[in-house]
Amino acid sequence: MSTLPLAGIRVLDLSTVLAAPVTATFLGDFGAEVVKVEEPGRGDFTRGTADGARSAYWAQEARNKKSVTLDLRTAEGQRMVRDLVPHFDVVITNYRPPTLRSWGLTPDTLQELAPDTILVYVTGYGLTGPYSDRGSFDRIASAFAGLTYVTGDEDREPVRSGYSTIDYMAAYLGAFSVVTALYHRDTADGGGGQVIDLALYEAGFRASEDALVAYATTGQVRERLGNRNPKMVPASDFTTRDGRRVSVHAGTDALFRKLAAVMGRPELAACEQYATRAARVQHADSLYEAITVWAAAHAADDLVKLLSDAGIPASPLMSIADITTDPHYQERGTFVTVDDPDFGALPMPAPMPRLSKTPGSIRATGPALGEHNTEVYQGVLGLSPDEITALHTAGVI
Repeated sequence: MSTLPLAGIRVLDLSTVLAAPVTATFLGDFGAEVVKVEEPGRGDFTRGTADGARSAYWAQEARNKKSVTLDLRTAEGQRMVRDLVPHFDVVITNYRPPTLRSWGLTPDTLQELAPDTILVYVTGYGLTGPYSDRGSFDRIASAFAGLTYVTGDEDREPVRSGYSTIDYMAAYLGAFSVVTALYHRDTADGGGGQVIDLALYEAGFRASEDALVAYATTGQVRERLGNRNPKMVPASDFTTRDGRRVSVHAGTDALFRKLAAVMGRPELAACEQYATRAARVQHADSLYEAITVWAAAHAADDLVKLLSDAGIPASPLMSIADITTDPHYQERGTFVTVDDPDFGALPMPAPMPRLSKTPGSIRATGPALGEHNTEVYQGVLGLSPDEITALHTAGVI
């Protein structure tokens, strides 16, 4: 295998649940050496257990990481983490600003200690602003970013995404920002380190399409429309003869002509009500009624093949059970199976995106709690075995 592109980059992961540690995971997938700091005896929340045992989720999201334990609530633990920071190219944390101040992990403090280190702060509301001290999770960020408000059926209460979408979106933003900052540090004259200030809600807000500019120019507030796209018709999900759901997007004029032909009703594409995208938006209800009746006469797999063969984007709504047996997922390697000491052959999402020359890799699944204490504290900080034993006895590690 080619040398991984981030080989030689050392990352200190001082974070938990979920965007910040996944940022570190993405960097680890492409070769960075990631050292994860966990609470002694309990470990990271993602382990899913109270005693620090390994869950399957931990095996996935802590892959390619080393685990050290350190009690950051103690003065000695705070001193040790500050000693660690200058040895790392990147430090990632998501503690709230009050905690950062209490533990001596603020940007000013760490920049003084390590001027060439990239400091990544993934917090709920950012390091500045009137809400900066507040905590957040994906659900809260989705609400604050406006995503929850527009999600769901128009006659029902809003709902959040079924997955922690914003956490993973923020993780990709975080990883992108790290690579950008490293490039600047290592190529610019006197580039040095810098602070990356990423608010969790900002990842969701950036996905709000034209909601802001539309409101600014027309006063229109984006509302819930269920599965429909307010600007592209038809683009929705339909129930098939076998009770499954199929997503169809034929919102452009060219695609709609193809759909009308597949439906056996080419006259629809010439009808004044449906001939243009704007006209279809105005007469969406009647058009959707016709497509609903037509889709209900077909089995899901047959409908998807019929549409796909005609060049119309379509897919069944896939459950995770569907995904595990899908031939495209399998052939493309969107998920891979790795050997895990506790779970055996364990499938998990592959490193993404796919790079032709330097693809990511899963070199190890999530480590045991404190598995790398000796390696890191002795090898990085130069502590003796007796000092490490004393720290363990005192509950600091």
